[in-house]
Amino acid sequence: MTSLTDEITRSTVALCSELIKKPSVTPADHGCQKLLAERLAQCGFQIEPMRFGEVDNLWARRGNEDPLMVFAGHTDVVPTGNCDDWTHDPFAAIVDGDRLYGRGAADMKGGLSAMITASERFVKNHPSHRGSIAFLLTSDEEGPAVDGTVKVVEELERRQEKITWCIVGEPSSSKKPGDTVRHGRRGSLGATLRVKGIQGHVAYPQLADNPVHKAMAALAALSSHSWDNGNEFFPATTFQISNINAGTGATNVIPADMTVRFNLRFSTELNEDSIRAQTSQLLLQHGLTEGDDYNIEWNLSGQPFVTRPAELTKATTAAISEICDVETRLDTAGGTSDGRFIAPTGAQILELGPCNATIHQVDEHVTCSELGLLSATYENILERLLLN
Repeated sequence: MTSLTDEITRSTVALCSELIKKPSVTPADHGCQKLLAERLAQCGFQIEPMRFGEVDNLWARRGNEDPLMVFAGHTDVVPTGNCDDWTHDPFAAIVDGDRLYGRGAADMKGGLSAMITASERFVKNHPSHRGSIAFLLTSDEEGPAVDGTVKVVEELERRQEKITWCIVGEPSSSKKPGDTVRHGRRGSLGATLRVKGIQGHVAYPQLADNPVHKAMAALAALSSHSWDNGNEFFPATTFQISNINAGTGATNVIPADMTVRFNLRFSTELNEDSIRAQTSQLLLQHGLTEGDDYNIEWNLSGQPFVTRPAELTKATTAAISEICDVETRLDTAGGTSDGRFIAPTGAQILELGPCNATIHQVDEHVTCSELGLLSATYENILERLLLN
């Protein structure tokens, strides 16, 4: 078993290293999907590139029957920042001890590599498995996410290709592979609030209308408001102000307006309409009338979703227990993921990937051993779902 695990680790690290060396800063794919498509084609997957706008996407499927098990992920990565701050070149894929360094090692080329090598072994050992396996890959997850997974899912829905189960390879784990699995995500609703005032001299406030003073009580009310109490799957909704801008830069000028940007991460207890209604009510209670005193623009970037315990959860937790020897915690924390575009189809969806301690950071890395464990875990999940 040790020699087998070592070989799984070596092959997965080798593929991840190849991907890291391709500087696929969003929305560039830089040949990552071509590499993965070639690997998948060799074990019987039908390859279908899907390009929307300037974004490369890939749909690769093996089999035509239900149930359909999908591995989903992204080949794009966030920018590196100052490369001089890195211990190693962020696109050199350096192995130092048990660590593989590079941008995207954890988010999420490590997860993708483990999915590919797991599928290769599974298909080789079980060429007549039931159902189908597919990969849904995009290079538009770290960016605007408008021409990526959402467009592929729309096409799949149009031709009635229904996903039964989906695992997204986002880095969900905390300290050990598999210790945390995301079985849902909070919704994300952002807003840009522009409070109107009248510019003037600070020595003559009676001739002006200070939008900062005007909005302070309302902003305090919004930030302290209890939006909900959460539920068995989600924590309470949170409200956070991310940016406030006002003034000309001079110390003796009352500003003409103020712009406030804020975001709510919300549970399934709320929806966009109820949040907007509560916000308008709180602003009105503190003297701000829409149109006269302020304008607001809303941006919904994701609805909340949750996968209740069923076949996928059972198979995944059992596989993690067997391979990784840890007890899994189901969780809905973190930011948004492309799972938000797949969940509305009715698919059971989980996020399982490497440890997330260094994602988006300088010296991003994964341990080589965790990539081996992940690959073995993904293979075990396939066996539990497609061999019975």
